[in-house]
Amino acid sequence: MRRSAINTILRTADAYIRERGFYLPPFAYWSRDEWRARGSECAEIIANRLGWDVTDFGTGNFVRTGLTLFTLRNGNPRDPGRKPYAEKILIVEDGQITPLHFHWKKTEDIINRGGGALVVQLYHSTPDERLDETRMIEVSTDGMRRTVAPGGVVVLHPGESITLPPLLYHAFWAEGGRVLAGEVSSINDDAADNRFLHPIGRFPLIEEDEPPLYLLCTDYEHVAFGF
Repeated sequence: MRRSAINTILRTADAYIRERGFYLPPFAYWSRDEWRARGSECAEIIANRLGWDVTDFGTGNFVRTGLTLFTLRNGNPRDPGRKPYAEKILIVEDGQITPLHFHWKKTEDIINRGGGALVVQLYHSTPDERLDETRMIEVSTDGMRRTVAPGGVVVLHPGESITLPPLLYHAFWAEGGRVLAGEVSSINDDAADNRFLHPIGRFPLIEEDEPPLYLLCTDYEHVAFGF
């Protein structure tokens, strides 16, 4: 992805988040110099990969297959007792797919916080981590049990949510307009806890055609913080 395209996505995402009455923490808007000036104060942000995350999942087609996220809080897999939870805000564009994947460890609630409908497709996984196309799926939506056929969908309207346990394949996209979605979960570990059905890149390769508007969580390791 070009940095200029990412910057445009971030401007649009930030405006939409504010439009929905949701506000991000101050570090969302720090310049590169502000990050460096903070030094070790922001070590937890960096270690736990809080902040902006824009991905096309390595497809080169963000409009069709992509996601914009901001991780607001997260524990660390190396010290799970200190903070055993995470929270994200997600911007899902109309028709934009997050591909089928599951997590080996993470349990998460996905919440439609406003906009269009959020469509979630579900499959059980098999022992060899393929799709189980025979077994019915029982899930909880806002505390109510629902049964879904393999490959079936749950449509979440604003205010509704679904609980996704480990090893349950899920894909999602928006219908009828952009969606502001929330994620509340156990610790998020993008380095070791994502199993995509088809091999793809979790984070994009970035072509640096202009300076970053805001740093992505994957930019931190490239910035000299002085500690």
